[in-house]
Amino acid sequence: MKIKANGITFNYDIDGSDNAPWLIFSNSLATDLHMWDPQVAELKNEFRMLRYDQRGHGQTEAPAGRYTFDLLCADVIALMDALDVKRAHWCGVSMGCATGMGLVQKHPERFDRLALCDNPGRSSPETRRQWEERIVIAQKDGMAALVDSTMQRWFPPETIKANPPHLDIIRKMILTTPVNGFVGCSAALGDHDFRPLMPQVKNPVLYMTGEKDGGNAAAMKVMQGELPGSRYVVLPGAGHISNMDQPALFTQTLRDFLRA
Repeated sequence: MKIKANGITFNYDIDGSDNAPWLIFSNSLATDLHMWDPQVAELKNEFRMLRYDQRGHGQTEAPAGRYTFDLLCADVIALMDALDVKRAHWCGVSMGCATGMGLVQKHPERFDRLALCDNPGRSSPETRRQWEERIVIAQKDGMAALVDSTMQRWFPPETIKANPPHLDIIRKMILTTPVNGFVGCSAALGDHDFRPLMPQVKNPVLYMTGEKDGGNAAAMKVMQGELPGSRYVVLPGAGHISNMDQPALFTQTLRDFLRA
């Protein structure tokens, strides 16, 4: 479905029972709302679920230029207002995690519980340089030039070797991501820091990460230590796109947290 919000047209899906609590899913970079298919299939009887393609992704408009998380957060509030979603739970992986961190700091009253997954909460000079390098590759050679390196970063070698069906789904998502969207969101990922204010968040927070997701597991453990009352769960064997690597465990952990 399509709707206009914050000046662009968003692609979104709504699933689940009319009178159930709202749960918003937010996608990672270079994916689309279908990354959440396993979760939606399992949770459709318990939640009213809104999935949307982040700006520049999937079938949402992809304006040229560099985006910021202020912009990506404003997109969500505009989308919630357009769809009359007063308050919702949140679940985001990677870029969707950072978007959630920005939202709960600026608009805590619009959210209940937040599952924040697979993101260290800030960029560094080193990651900023890496994002700028990827931006140059995308602009010069297109998304096809980024598929292999992205898959190697996102998934453990043993998962790539086993090549389960969800890897092909992800490859296609990366390949079909608009270059404008990749460039815009990469710029946001290269320039953000939500860590200083996360310890002040009053909403219940679950930090969830794949065991094999580089340094994110350690970073999220530190964040959990800084936020009193928050939870921390590591998904065994999962890489960066942890909800697709360990769908059943991810969904059950999410369900338990949202029901608590």
